[in-house]
This record gives sequence, structure tokens and C-alpha cells, in this order.
Amino acid sequence: MPDYQDYLKREPDAAKLKVLTRTSWVLSVIVFTVVGVMGRYKLDIGVSLPWLPPLHAVLNSLVAISLVVAVIAIRNKNVTLHKRAIGLAVLCSVVFLISYVTYHSTQHEVRYGGEGRAKTIYLILLLSHILTAAVSLPFILITLSLGATNHFARHRKMARWVFPLWLYVAVTGPVCYLLLRPYY
Repeated sequence: MPDYQDYLKREPDAAKLKVLTRTSWVLSVIVFTVVGVMGRYKLDIGVSLPWLPPLHAVLNSLVAISLVVAVIAIRNKNVTLHKRAIGLAVLCSVVFLISYVTYHSTQHEVRYGGEGRAKTIYLILLLSHILTAAVSLPFILITLSLGATNHFARHRKMARWVFPLWLYVAVTGPVCYLLLRPYY
């Protein structure tokens, strides 16, 4: 198994990075479009899916844990564990996204029923969660691309600000779910 210094010596693949960066932007636009459309149109599938929102919270929690493990692993120069933890974070994020789109394109929206300060806090948290998720998506994908193509200095530099954004999204998702849970 290659060690940390062996990884750092790998030659960067500029051509592959170019393709992956373009793909990152295309995927981001597709996700933004799908998420934008799902709020306007509902598919009638004749099935209730009340188990999906708790699954979303679990998946986001697993993403948060995986991200923390990945950072600890790379600080300890454990590239294998870092890659596995990031892989799990990406897998959970993809499953979350598919599940989230399925739920919100087929089920009626649940609104927060609280009032006053509690509602204001919930709405601020939800808005910051949504905006951070939207802004961070292409940069998460590009950061992954930098690592996958051996552009490690750029990967590290970008990951330093992308990591806290992704972690914020992963943590605030379950918090929003817990605040909304009584109204399902």
C-alpha cells in the first residue's frame, strides 16, 4: 500500500482534471435544475414515503462523520482511510440527493408549524443550509477532482474552505429535520 509521500510524488493529470472540472459544473447545473423543478411539479406515484426524511437525516449524519474521519486520517497521513472516508461521504451524499429529489418531487411539502423566535431560527438555519449546499456543490466536486487527478497542493488549498461548507451542510440537514419533525 503506497504511503503518504508516494502519493505526493504522483504526477498531476491536467487533461483528466479539465474533463472532471467541466463534468463538475455540468452535474451542478443538472442538480440545480432538478431541485428547482421538483418544487414546482409533483409526480403522483400513489405512495406515501414518510420514512425518507429520517433517512435523509441519517445519511447527512454519516456524511458529517465521514468528513471528520477523512480530515483526521489525512492529518495522520493515512491516505487510504482518507480516500475511503471521502468515498463514503460521496456515496451517502449521492444516495441522499436521489432520495431527497424522490421525496420532494412526489410528496407535499411539510411546513414548519412553530411561531415567533423558534420559526425565525428555523428559517434562518434552513435558508443557510440550502444556500450553502447550492454554493458548495460544484466546489466539492472540483475539490474531489483535484484529489483524484493528483493536484494535491490545489486540492489541500481548496479543501480547507470546502470542507467546513460541506460539513455545515451535513450537520444542519439533520438539525433542520429534527426541528421540522413534529410537523410531519
